[in-house]
Amino acid sequence: MAAVHSDEFKRDVVRIALTIGLTRRQVAPDLGIGLSTLGKWVRAVSEEAKVPAQDAELWLENEQLRKENRILRV
Repeated sequence: MAAVHSDEFKRDVVRIALTIGLTRRQVAPDLGIGLSTLGKWVRAVSEEAKVPAQDAELWLENEQLRKENRILRV
């Protein structure tokens, strides 16, 4: 039986998938969902989950710093 996820959970997953800087194939298992499920959710909710334009630069900088931290931790 398939898991039932709330709309809020789906929006959060899509936001993470679109902003984290990793591929969907890398993100899906970490979030406990299938790759095809993630693709469907992105198509369904991506417009409402996008980062506002004024925050986009800040989000990009944060993601770059997170990538650098992951690299430095290895």
